[in-house]
Amino acid sequence: MADRHAPPSPQTPTSPHHAILRRIQHHAPNSTHLAALLTLLLTGSILLLLAGLTVTGTVISMIFFSPVIIISSPVWVPLGTLVILSTAAFLSICGFGIVLVAAFSWMYRYFRGLHPPGSDRVDYARSRIYDTATHVKDYAREYGGYLQSKVKDAAPGA
Repeated sequence: MADRHAPPSPQTPTSPHHAILRRIQHHAPNSTHLAALLTLLLTGSILLLLAGLTVTGTVISMIFFSPVIIISSPVWVPLGTLVILSTAAFLSICGFGIVLVAAFSWMYRYFRGLHPPGSDRVDYARSRIYDTATHVKDYAREYGGYLQSKVKDAAPGA
């Protein structure tokens, strides 16, 4: 009787069935993976259902409202053009107004000596322009007399 209820041996069997079963248990997902998979499937099916309902509603509304849209299109096309153009004009005016306010604000701070961002670049450009103008003026003084004498040589009576 003791032979029938003998405890299992500590050695694990090495049959091919046990090796496959062990590999499956090793790669089996745990409870968090199963919960994530269930959430993914549930969310995906709900979104797929909503997308189908949206497409179906769009197609049905196009079927019913297409004749109304086609019949009233002589009114909708000019009205739509007017709305688009007036919206574009309004947004352009607002954008230009914002740029104008920003530019005047920058100029006010610059002339007050508050050194707004970029004022050093403006000062550098102003000094470069002044230096270039000075060089041009000196060059004109230096070579201006030379050109005047050449003109007189070409036309002595002039």
